[in-house]
Amino acid sequence: MINRVVLVGRITRDPELRKTNTGTSVVSFTLAVNRRFSSNQEGGQDADFISCVAWRQSADFMANYVKQGALLGVEGRIQTRNYKDQSDRTVYVTEVVCDSVQILAQKRDQQTASQSSYQPSTRNDAYQPDVQSSYESDFGSDTLDIASDDLPF
Repeated sequence: MINRVVLVGRITRDPELRKTNTGTSVVSFTLAVNRRFSSNQEGGQDADFISCVAWRQSADFMANYVKQGALLGVEGRIQTRNYKDQSDRTVYVTEVVCDSVQILAQKRDQQTASQSSYQPSTRNDAYQPDVQSSYESDFGSDTLDIASDDLPF
């Protein structure tokens, strides 16, 4: 069985870092991902708004470096859960639990000269972000058009 998700989209608002009772960092966020085919008659693109959650060092990375409108690459798995709300109704949640988060481009008015990413290692090393040149400055565009035949699976 395989449960793997790869998304590229824009974060809808600045991430807010929270801590669990045990001190574990967590960030919940929504990623706006354009659809390849649009039902919009006026030529605009439709988007899906996908709930995501990042934990530990990935959450700390996002709180420090990610701002609303940033283009992110996210890799993780789909998880479902449910809970009872205050009126005792069952609420079902489907979200992507992120294993890695990469900043592909910042929003134009928040551009930086570098691109950062964080992928947790299996070792207990101190957190060191990977800093490389910006995709936007390399390719001159803040959008990526990825065809299904570009993916390795």
